[in-house]
Amino acid sequence: MASVKTAAADPTVDAKRAQAQDVLAQIQEIDGQLAHAIEAYNLANVRLDKIQADLKANARHLGIAQSSLKNAQSHLAERLVSLYVNGTEGSALEVVLGSESLDDLLNRLEAVERVSAQDTRVLREVKRFRSEVKKRKVRLEQARTEQAQVVASRAAQKQSIEGQLAQRQRMLASIKDEIASLEAAERRRQARLAAQAQARLAAAQLEQAGPATQPRSSVLGAPSVEEVLAPAPDARYGGAVGIAMQYLGVPYRWGGASPEGGFDCSGFTMYVYAKLGVSLPHHAASQYGLGTPVSKAELQAGDLVFFNGLGHMGMYIGGGQFIHAPHTGDVVKISSLSDSWYARTWVGARRL
Repeated sequence: MASVKTAAADPTVDAKRAQAQDVLAQIQEIDGQLAHAIEAYNLANVRLDKIQADLKANARHLGIAQSSLKNAQSHLAERLVSLYVNGTEGSALEVVLGSESLDDLLNRLEAVERVSAQDTRVLREVKRFRSEVKKRKVRLEQARTEQAQVVASRAAQKQSIEGQLAQRQRMLASIKDEIASLEAAERRRQARLAAQAQARLAAAQLEQAGPATQPRSSVLGAPSVEEVLAPAPDARYGGAVGIAMQYLGVPYRWGGASPEGGFDCSGFTMYVYAKLGVSLPHHAASQYGLGTPVSKAELQAGDLVFFNGLGHMGMYIGGGQFIHAPHTGDVVKISSLSDSWYARTWVGARRL
């Protein structure tokens, strides 16, 4: 009887695996929500960068306006001295000596009926540049305020993200052994997918080289060139796939945009396309606004694919597959568009 109770008390391997799959499904939902928070964080950074650029531009303009104001004031002073020395405008000295400030001086000078046409033009310049200085100052202060708000918002988003990550890590720890087994199986699957993708790239290169006989040797145990799917049609940036494949295995990191620090989904595509001289924003929804829309049936290598209400994205590599940086705890990897979650949350694709 004791042995029967023990067997009933310990879950079977299949039951533990089912539990692991269930927890992974819950984690996937958290990751979907987390992806939106991360992309909001990325957008805050994009806007922050713009504000900082505006601040620098405003500072330059402010310096120019101040310099121009000083020049106009100097010009005006020279004219007043000339009026007095030449003796043609005797009241100019009285105006200068009786003025308490630059504003007072300008107002008094405007009241002098004998001011020449040239002096009137100088006065207009002084007023215009003074007004420009004041407007630039207001815009600069507004930009500083906006920058502070963005920084505060980013800090709050960071705290929220870290809290969700902590919850996620606790869930993972509860089924550590089962997750390790599933991850090992996923690593084997990734090796097969990578080999197939490399074979497709090799096939495309051979096709471009000419009608020479293609070898039947396989890559890392992958099917031969003839056995894999036909290479995707050429696209303007099909070469992005070869670049992206170099970073398979790089860890995911939210806000990341480099192989040294890790990638998040939009940071990964931004980095890869930068290698081709194409500048993309570090924000999935903003990248979705670029290029032209492409249907699933028309996808070509290098096209950007989007999921989960624009909370996630990747790069199509041909054969119904795409490469992406999925979520925390994972690495840059290859997935299939037909996988249930990606098929269910498909948004669309763009060709740059």
